[in-house]
Amino acid sequence: MISDFRRLTKFPGFTNLIAARFISNIGNGLSPIALAYGVLGLTGSTPRDLSLVMVSRFAPVVILMLFGGVIGDRFKRNRIVGGADILGSSFAAVSAISFIAGFANLPLLCLMGGLFGILNALWWPAFAGVLPEILPKEYLQKGNAIVGLVSNIAVATGALIGGTLVTLFGSGWALLVDAISFLLAGILVWRINLPPLPAREKNTMLHDLRVGWREFTARSWVVVIVVAFTFINFCFEATISVLGPLAFNSGGNGPRNWSFNLAALTAGMIFGGVISIKVRFKRPLVTGMLAISSTALWNFSIGFSATLPLILLTAVLAGVAVEIFTVVWTTSMQANIPEESYSRVISYDALGSFALAPIGIAVAGPIAQAVGTSVTLKVAGVIVLISALAPLTFGSVRELRTKKHH
Repeated sequence: MISDFRRLTKFPGFTNLIAARFISNIGNGLSPIALAYGVLGLTGSTPRDLSLVMVSRFAPVVILMLFGGVIGDRFKRNRIVGGADILGSSFAAVSAISFIAGFANLPLLCLMGGLFGILNALWWPAFAGVLPEILPKEYLQKGNAIVGLVSNIAVATGALIGGTLVTLFGSGWALLVDAISFLLAGILVWRINLPPLPAREKNTMLHDLRVGWREFTARSWVVVIVVAFTFINFCFEATISVLGPLAFNSGGNGPRNWSFNLAALTAGMIFGGVISIKVRFKRPLVTGMLAISSTALWNFSIGFSATLPLILLTAVLAGVAVEIFTVVWTTSMQANIPEESYSRVISYDALGSFALAPIGIAVAGPIAQAVGTSVTLKVAGVIVLISALAPLTFGSVRELRTKKHH
């Protein structure tokens, strides 16, 4: 693995990219814990308020994702990624200072979350296209795995630090660390020197979207997996953003125990990244969807009030599954989608995959309040299990093979 890492760092820009992912993902590990318990700690707050704040960050990503895909194919992708991180750091800083200074309130947090979400809609499709501009295709699986590995080590570190910071000092200081991490990461990515953009016709945005849609729908395996993840992410994002914090919101150790869950999830992603570096998956989508089906165990273990060690074990297994799928899916897309329309196809992928996620986050709190958090988690687990296994009935999913490069 070390030799793979050294080989990849010889490609200009790769070191900056993984350094930026490490720094910003420390902040990404901190922020969900800090924001969730910051909101729950506001006077008179309810699970519905937590859903509202979380969905304000997510909804703009889904709504504006297609616009972000067109932008990602028209301009230098590292400048879009770096610029979004630098601007986003200021919005995160405002939220942080509001908690530290004692003037945090629901409208302000929703506004900052919404502005951050707009930037994320630009960031996401552009970031997905940066690595293929740095590495040759034959190195993409290892490159994706190493970027994921470094990112997940950082998220696990951030999650553990986040639980401690929130418990000892409050949410504001944890969110301030998050803001600083985005600023530093943005500068690093901005400074990557990608090759000039190829000459292309100047078309309307509508034309570019139509071309992206044709590329997206031309491969049935892409459409099938994206539809499945519409329902998987509906449940997964609700669990991460709302149901998990609610399940661990009793007693003085709630933030700490939920941070252990997020750290365990990310530790699993680290293991999954190591596996993805070492193993070449001949049928990547079969492997990926079987893995994703096992993430339902995490929902069930929390929903059935298992012991903390057992819950953490299922969180680790879920993390392994998520990372293996992420690597095989990203690599399959990068190997089969033309580079010139890649960001647009990714934007359709993300739009479909996360189309219901804001709704999941929005309704999770009210449903949990009405029928109980445990019941809601169990139902979510069933939906994930069925949605992950259903794509295996399609031949195009079963038959996709990893391409060999010579």
